Amino acid sequence: MKTIPWDVSRLAEVVELWNKELGEEYPMRQELFNQNSLEDKNVLEDGCAMAVDDQNNIIGFIVAKKWQENVDIKMDSKRGWVQVLLVDTNYRNKGLGTKLLNKAEETLKDHGIEEVQLGGDPFHYFSGVPLQFGETQQWVEKKGYVKRIDTYDLINHLSKNYSMPEDKTVSYSILQPDEKEELLTFLNKSFPGRWEYEAIKYFESNGSGREFVVLKKNGRIIGFCRINDDASPTIAQNVYWSPSFTTKVGGIGPLGVDSSEQKQGYGLGIVEAAMVLLQERKVETIIIDWTILVDFYKKLDFDIWKGYGIYLKDLAGTN
Repeated sequence: MKTIPWDVSRLAEVVELWNKELGEEYPMRQELFNQNSLEDKNVLEDGCAMAVDDQNNIIGFIVAKKWQENVDIKMDSKRGWVQVLLVDTNYRNKGLGTKLLNKAEETLKDHGIEEVQLGGDPFHYFSGVPLQFGETQQWVEKKGYVKRIDTYDLINHLSKNYSMPEDKTVSYSILQPDEKEELLTFLNKSFPGRWEYEAIKYFESNGSGREFVVLKKNGRIIGFCRINDDASPTIAQNVYWSPSFTTKVGGIGPLGVDSSEQKQGYGLGIVEAAMVLLQERKVETIIIDWTILVDFYKKLDFDIWKGYGIYLKDLAGTN
């Protein structure tokens, strides 16, 4: 067994290992892995590695990231991420995972990173460590990671039809192409950071606007909700695992309402509007990823589907 530098030509083998270990719960596609782990500008190549056996078969890998996008977004330049760490079941408990993790952490620290998060990266697969992997959670805790909070993916199988909210003070509509700059300006003002960044990347991928529901009051955008399906320009996080379903899957989120307009029911309203629009697109299952607002979404019949622990490690105090 040995570790080798990342080799993009072995994408198919990496995806094969992923699906051998995780495919039942998290079915991987080459297109998705390429999008999130190869093409993302935030991948820190020196912190990525593969592990191979004596026959040069891939038996493990790690992907590390740090913020490297050249866009004016408020992102923490001192935080890095381990996007994914995976070792073949047959080769665990031999120190291989520790070796890969140490390499990623050392490289991140050399690049000025002071805190590492497991998952939650730009173009992430998971918001954290999946809760069903209890042994993995225990392992990362032994490596110095501390759990901050649990987050959840929610699901609604749409057993009934939903209706557009009735509120004459506001309107809900799909973003039109000529409203792109207004939306980006709104996000920069009200939700700077990751959500703004994701919208910028969406338009860079030639998004037309069909993935954004906007909430307007007096003709002005005061809220937004992202919706995704199989026709979206990129594979969005809440439809990553669509191959798990025989039904057509759609996703809702992120979403937000300007702070000056909150506490008026607009948040729930824009979610319901998004659900109606997805149903019009023949979506039969809707997923919401990375949220703690379980009770909020339960009002619209969403239930917990998957859970994750958000783990972070302070690198600043390590040698």
